[in-house]
Amino acid sequence: MVFSMATTKITITLHDNQLEEIRALVTAGRAANVSAFVQRAVGVALFDAAGWREMLNEALQQSGGPLSKKERDWADAVLTAEGQRGGRKRKAA
Repeated sequence: MVFSMATTKITITLHDNQLEEIRALVTAGRAANVSAFVQRAVGVALFDAAGWREMLNEALQQSGGPLSKKERDWADAVLTAEGQRGGRKRKAA
C-alpha cells in the first residue's frame, strides 16, 4: 500500500541566482528536481521554526510565563528596524 500526502501546485518567486544554484544541484544529482528541493527546504524551515517555538515556550515557562503587554511592547520596540540601528525616538523637551 502506498501512502502519499496531497500536494498543491503554487507559484513562488526566487532570485535568479538561487534558481541557478538549485538547478545546478539537480543537474549534479543532489536533488531530484526543483520542486523536491523546495519541498525539502520548506520542511527543514518548518522543523526549525517548531524547534524555536518550543524553546521559546520552555524559556517563558521557566521565567514566569507569557510576556506581559508591557514586555511585548518593549521587545517589539527593540526588535524593529529602528531599534536595530540603535536609534531611539527622543521625547520633546
